[in-house]
This record gives sequence, structure tokens and C-alpha cells, in this order.
Amino acid sequence: MRKRYFPLLLLLLCYSYSTACTNFIVGKSASTDGSTIVSYAADSYGLFGELYHYPAAIHPDGSLRDIYDWDTGRFHGQIKEAHQTYNVIGNTNEYQVTIGETTFGGRPELMDSLGVVDYGSLIYIALQRSRSAGEAIKVMTTLVAEYGYCSEGETFTVADPNEVWMLEMVGKGPGMRGAVWVAVRIPDDCIAAHANQSRIHQFPLNDPKNCIYSADVISFARSKGYFTGVNKDFSFADAYAPLDFSARRYCEARVWSFYNRFTDNGNEYLPYVLGKSDVPMPLYVKPNRKISVQDIKNAMRDHYENTPLDISKDMGAGPYHSPYRLSPLDFTVDGKKYFNERPVSTFQTGFVFVSQMRADMPDAVGGVLWFGTDDANCTVFTPVYCCTDTIPHCYSHIADYVTFNWDSSFWVFNWVANMIYPRYDLMVGDLKALQSEIENRFNHNQDSIEAAAMALYKTNPNAAKKMLTNYTVACAQSTHDAWRKLGEFLVVKYCDGVVRQERKGKFLKDKWGMALPVKRPGYPAEFLKEYVKQTGDRYLIPTEVVKK
Repeated sequence: MRKRYFPLLLLLLCYSYSTACTNFIVGKSASTDGSTIVSYAADSYGLFGELYHYPAAIHPDGSLRDIYDWDTGRFHGQIKEAHQTYNVIGNTNEYQVTIGETTFGGRPELMDSLGVVDYGSLIYIALQRSRSAGEAIKVMTTLVAEYGYCSEGETFTVADPNEVWMLEMVGKGPGMRGAVWVAVRIPDDCIAAHANQSRIHQFPLNDPKNCIYSADVISFARSKGYFTGVNKDFSFADAYAPLDFSARRYCEARVWSFYNRFTDNGNEYLPYVLGKSDVPMPLYVKPNRKISVQDIKNAMRDHYENTPLDISKDMGAGPYHSPYRLSPLDFTVDGKKYFNERPVSTFQTGFVFVSQMRADMPDAVGGVLWFGTDDANCTVFTPVYCCTDTIPHCYSHIADYVTFNWDSSFWVFNWVANMIYPRYDLMVGDLKALQSEIENRFNHNQDSIEAAAMALYKTNPNAAKKMLTNYTVACAQSTHDAWRKLGEFLVVKYCDGVVRQERKGKFLKDKWGMALPVKRPGYPAEFLKEYVKQTGDRYLIPTEVVKK
């Protein structure tokens, strides 16, 4: 995901784009329940968080489809429409195919602004036309070959209930239609991640079951002077997205956070992230335990807590140990350039999902897009079944990035999160309590809901789909309503820098009906010590008052 700027500015803003979006991947043999799991945080200042829907349809022969840029809304051109398209809800379709992405940018001279298909359109067109991950990759690569590719370098996660692929693609530059690309299947017993830096280095040249690539992926690099070695040594990442400081520290570090969480090799990979080693992290690794959907939800909330990259314990965290930093990520002091870490969970997320795909169930029941708006750390993932054909009102386009609406989950979740950010340690516990309560309830209810849907599906598939659609809508709306009440509760509890006393959400009063005395938490001791260091005796209370 990129910021929403017009294409003429893209080359000037590549640096800004390089820090957006994160995808995590879990193979079916690496998960606790045999599902494939992929996640996506769409991080962008300018992106309104909503749930997209493209209904299934039959199109007349000869139909054309208008292509508008997902980021800018700019019209690119037309392509031939498929005769049949499938139901798409969010980033998954009725066959459980799921696609996510992160932008790595790559060499700026390779962007072709005259191409017809942008990366966002590729995602949603492929979802409408594909019944498997392999079919989606074929759709995507065929489209760019025929109509041209007008975006920067992208890494796509392309998944179905049986397999997950990582597809990397970059254009060929002005006047050269198409793209060079490579796709690698992630082994079933492994995990992988990408976060705005190309992840595919060397790849097998003669293993089409696990790796496919454009015919000119190596020869084109040679023609541009990006590569001069023998074919077996060719690295897609080195040729098309050379590593720099921001790619290593802002992007690869998020991949490291995932590997550090689920393997025993975090210390081994850390020197690469810190710039002390040029040996890249593996494209995929085996986890040290089976991974659940909830594990991935929690991983999307990561801020490098309790690692060498933890940002919640230094002065930049403020008095309440915030794990966030204001943008931009870099700053200059006395002519020297400095930076802040860029964790997985961040302010500017429009929407986030964790997709659960299961091969042992009918598609309508097996595919669940756990969806949330705003920052993953401060959202609730609600279940959206892949058969859903109705957008919950709170997830619909009833507002936009600069238009507030109380009925919009994007704005309600942002409202609550932005109350908490400045006093993080003091307030986040209330958010986490409700977040856990709701998500635990959804997790607990999942088996019984799906058992009922499976029973109904045997006799009436359409009724089962309707049941799951209604459940999807109800979960989204009840969560939205609960979060608005949470915001109202927080306004009262923490108003004016003090804390009003409450028990189980009810504010306490004395026998005369008056509120009990407020608590005054003040500032933490370590902050006050630093404050005195900086201000000296300016605020020192004299030990004796001089009488006049």
C-alpha cells in the first residue's frame, strides 16, 4: 500500500512509500488447525478503512472494464472483462483465495506510468477471476503482459486453502509493456513475511511446482546492467530492489520481528537488521511451534516489545511509554540525520486482516477474513466469512479520510486510539480488556457457528451462506457499538488528566450521589527524574520561605 498521491509525484515520494504495509504467512502444516493463514495491514496516510465488495456476476461477451488506480482514482484505461466473476469480500473471494501486498518500490526508472493495470486493480481483478492461488498468479501476470503495469515494485501474498505463494513484480520502465516477476511457493511447514522490501533472492530455475518466473526476469536485468553473473546466482531482490538503510531497518526489521516471535533464530538474524551483516534472512523458516490465527492477530500488533528494537522505554516514548513515533521516521539535529524504528503496528493503518483458509470445509464456511479498521494494536478483528455478500454498514463507504461519521468503524476506532496514544500506559489496559473479551468470544463461538452452518449447508447451501452473512454483519456492528461505548467510558474516566474511580465499568459514587475522589496518577518517577535533569532548579521548592 502506498500513500494516495498523483502519479507525477510518485518518483519523488518512493521513500515515503517504502515504510507502508506488512504481510505475514503461515503454511497449512505450520498452523494449529491445518489452515493456511495470511495477514495484511494496509498502512497509508490517506487510506480510508473500509471493507470492499464485488458481487459475483455474469458479463456479456465483449464487455470492457474500466481501470481506476486504487491509490489515486486516476483512470488508466480499459481491459476485457471476464465472462464470469466471483464474489469478493475484502481481500478474499468465495473460493477462499486471498491476496495481500506490500510495496517495495525498487528502481525508480522501471516504473511505467502509461501501463493500464496498477497493483491494487491486479489484486481485486485476480480475486474476481480465480479459484486458486495458482490461477490468481496466472491472471495477474497475464494482465500485466497484455496491458502493461503502472505501479512500483510489489510483493504479493497469493493464497488459497492448500498453498501460499509470494509473487514479486516490477515494471520494465517507460515504453516497455509488461513486468518481470518471480513467484515462490512457501513450504507447508514454514512461515514467511514481507514488509516493503523485496524478499526473493536466489530461486530455483527448474522447479515449476514451487517456483515460476517470467522468461526474461534474468535477461532483462542483464540488459539493464543490474546483473552480470551466472544464472544460478541471480538474486531478484539484489537486481531490482537494492538494499539501503531504510529497507533494512524500517522494512526487513518487521520481517525479523515475525521470525523472532516464532523461531529460535532471532539473535542470528538481528545483525542483518542492524546493518552488521549482509547475509539476508531466509525467505521462509520453520516455526518453533504451531501457530494459531490468534497468534497472527497478536503478531500484527507488534512494536518490538522486549527486544533490542523496543521503542517504549527511551525518552521518545514520553512519560507513558508509547510504542509509537510521530512521522516522519527520520529527523535532523545539528546537521546529523537520525531515525525512529518502524514497528508492525502503526498509526496510519486503514484496515487490517488475518485470513484463515481451510481445505476440510466447504469454501463458504472454511474461509474467514478476520477484519479490523485502523491500527491493529487498537482494533478488534471481527469474522467476515468469504461467502458474505453484504457489507456491514459500519465497514461501508459512509465517510472518507477527511469526513468523520459516528457510524463508521474507521472513525470510531481512530477516535478511541487517538485518545489512548498520548497516555498509552495509563489508558491502554481498558482497551486491551475489551479487545480480548470480544475476540475471545468470537473465537469461542466459532466452532458452534460453523457446526450449525455446516449442518445447514448439507441441505441448503444458500441458507448457510445467508446465515454466515448475517453473523458477519452482526459481529461487525456489535463490535462497533461496543467500541463507541468504550470511547464514551474513556472520556469520563480519564478526563482532565485524572482518573475517576470505577468498578466493572460503573463509576463509583458516595452515599450522597457524588463521585468518589479522583486519582491523580501524575507522571512516572523516571520521567520526573529526567525532567529535573533538564530543568535544574527552576521548579525546586525552597526548603525555607523567606519572610518579608
